[in-house]
Amino acid sequence: MKKIRELTVDETFQLFLLIKNADVRIAKNGKKFIAFTFQDTSGTIDGKFWDASDEEIARFEPGKVVLLDGKREVYQGNPQVKIMHLRLAKPEEPHEPSQYMEKAPLRKEEMEEEISQTLFEITNPHWNRIVRFLLNKYKKEFFDFPAAKRNHHAFASGLAYHTTTMLRLGKAIVKEYPELNASLLYAGIILHDLGKVIELTGPMTTEYTLAGNLVGHLVLVDEEITQACIALKFDDKQEDIVVLRHMVLAHHGLLEYGSPVRPRIMEAEILHQIDNLDASMQMMLT
Repeated sequence: MKKIRELTVDETFQLFLLIKNADVRIAKNGKKFIAFTFQDTSGTIDGKFWDASDEEIARFEPGKVVLLDGKREVYQGNPQVKIMHLRLAKPEEPHEPSQYMEKAPLRKEEMEEEISQTLFEITNPHWNRIVRFLLNKYKKEFFDFPAAKRNHHAFASGLAYHTTTMLRLGKAIVKEYPELNASLLYAGIILHDLGKVIELTGPMTTEYTLAGNLVGHLVLVDEEITQACIALKFDDKQEDIVVLRHMVLAHHGLLEYGSPVRPRIMEAEILHQIDNLDASMQMMLT
């Protein structure tokens, strides 16, 4: 059976797919429709289910596996499916959601080992203990969660994969620019998106939590650093910890992109640049 990414324009198909998102909207004619995002292990595709009844809205919820008869199309330059027929998968059919989840290209164990080894390269004792404390606190979520609801690294273990790739980029850059504080850069890379484990609901049918919508992952991880300092009996106002907090708060680069402060040190600028590079490349590759 084909995968989403293998479908060509105007091809008709029948596939079992996971409903990743199902947003109920109102059409111009006043009737309800469902804006779906369907998923399999190769990626996602959007499709609209017009004139949806309340019963159909209740039936086709995120996390359900469906059998979709459709036609692959393009809308405004993006792949889309024209839904011809849709029903829930039966118990005797492949109906387990985990069978359709897109996963990181690297094994979870490989990423755990690589990140764990990097901790030995964080020689500042405060940074090292804070990073270890927060990784231990959120280990399962950190290695299971996506890095986003949509766009870059929006798949199971995407957060850990994004972090691992950024560490590899960071280590290559440190070789070219020995003036950089490698310990600070690596600590910032590991922590920069850790707030996603609070901002998002999880790897399946990912949504934003209340804290994600109202606070955001930059502030959430800054709060986690502060809480770690309390637990570890560190002064969160001392210079090296303020610098670490600056790394995570500045990593979006610009105020209009959500950072409360722009990068003021080399390591923060490098963190911002490689974060943007890895996210952009991942979006172009998918």
